[in-house]
Amino acid sequence: MTRYAAMFARCAASNQAAFGAFLMLGDPNPVACADYLDALVAGGADMIELGIPFSDPVADGPVIQSAAARALAAGVRTADALALVADFRSRHANVPIGILTYANIVAARGIDAFCQELAAAGADSLLVADVPTLEAAPYSRAAKAAGIDLVMIAAPNTPQATLARIASLSGGYTYCVARVGVTGHGEAPRFDHRPLLDGLAAVGAPPPILGFGIGSAEQVTAALAEGVAGVISGSAIVERIARGEGPDEVAAFVADLKAGTRQPELRGVATSG
Repeated sequence: MTRYAAMFARCAASNQAAFGAFLMLGDPNPVACADYLDALVAGGADMIELGIPFSDPVADGPVIQSAAARALAAGVRTADALALVADFRSRHANVPIGILTYANIVAARGIDAFCQELAAAGADSLLVADVPTLEAAPYSRAAKAAGIDLVMIAAPNTPQATLARIASLSGGYTYCVARVGVTGHGEAPRFDHRPLLDGLAAVGAPPPILGFGIGSAEQVTAALAEGVAGVISGSAIVERIARGEGPDEVAAFVADLKAGTRQPELRGVATSG
């Protein structure tokens, strides 16, 4: 059983949906980042999503762009980011780790080599934000060969034929966007995803996780009412690091978001999709 499958099973057994927390690797510096990563787990995050610092993160809003810039200014490069992943894995054997990055980062090392490096560091999945579905097959092959999952993005307007391709190429979970545009929590997410979730279920896609704009316990609960298997919050967490909040404060915020997944009416949601 993969770490993602085991995580979804644990959540279902405890009548919860999954909560994923995102950080930029190396933000604000490698030592502090390691403490913040531990804080995510202390706060109750079920899965961790990690960005690799990149100079042109086109899918990200200003909060995560700034986090990437801080990490780069601290001297963090891809090898340093992967070392942080391995360090985190050495302390947290069962928490699924997803890497969110861009095609330039992958191409610089080669698709196959990059996926092998992720696996060696202890990562469970790869999401390449700027690779469209039609160009994803080589990434899927490389990920499978390395023993990790390729995670792909689906939106409410994604055609059914594309959802079928996502189902055939991806694993772990399906990243469903809560609104159009870039990451960030300034604009309220839209919760009108039932047709998308039905379409994903019809083709046997991996469990749907909703991200982009989730920044409060109320939004977590509203998202889960759609029928997703879980949510991911990124910018709202990263923003607290940028404001200088310490690991304990970040852990408390994560705990508040995670609390939104512990609702009686969510029985069975964590295994949907």
